[in-house]
Amino acid sequence: MKVVLSIAGSDCSGGAGLQADLKTFEAFDVFGCTVITVLTAGNTTGVKNISEITPSFVKEQLEMIVEDFDISAIKIGMLYSNEIINVIREFIKGLQIPIVLDPVCISKTGSMLLSKNAMENLKTLFNYTTVITPNQFEAKVLLNYQINCAKARKEIENLKCSTLIKNYIEKEKSVDILYSQKKIKKYKTLHIQSRNTHGTGCSFSSAIAANLALGKSLEEAIIISNKFIYKAIKSAPNLGQGIGPISHKKGVTTS
Repeated sequence: MKVVLSIAGSDCSGGAGLQADLKTFEAFDVFGCTVITVLTAGNTTGVKNISEITPSFVKEQLEMIVEDFDISAIKIGMLYSNEIINVIREFIKGLQIPIVLDPVCISKTGSMLLSKNAMENLKTLFNYTTVITPNQFEAKVLLNYQINCAKARKEIENLKCSTLIKNYIEKEKSVDILYSQKKIKKYKTLHIQSRNTHGTGCSFSSAIAANLALGKSLEEAIIISNKFIYKAIKSAPNLGQGIGPISHKKGVTTS
């Protein structure tokens, strides 16, 4: 069985963060390990408080995992601070395995999930990743990206890693735009009007990581992960009073 590592924050409501990553890994039959970067007190309506794990303890978690497991791929989510980013950069810079970075900055409910002074430092991880998966708002903050701006697109195309801009709504389609090796490709799925989208960004990036670990190409992993998220939203259990979680288990069914 392939082992995939999630380096991410904890969502005590269970719909996003490393909890969503583990559920996604299970759905794709890979074994998930975790390194916790921050604890959050929140639910489907928002995040009330954030408690950062000490960088030294983050490092110790990493050391214990790699000492015992052969990691096939890594998904990186919420890192929050400069100090944690520095620890992760030192860890990944010599690795030769697929690494998916979801550059988490802000939640769907508007909660800031990255320190303002850590924006530039987060970009230093891009050189060591296979693909980054910002949504259009994160892409604008981190990369000054606008979909119809040629200059902004050129900057993304010059990155060493591939870039997947998530969930651009075009008519009745949800469009993900991949910039990879000077090429642009769009992946379209039917846009579902639903309040149950909590953790979709986390789950999408972890699904890509799981499929890369299983030997799929990046484009194959994106297609599979798109279908997974579509089904998981469609089968959502409709829980919580805010933006509800998706159904990870049903995301891999054929129904």
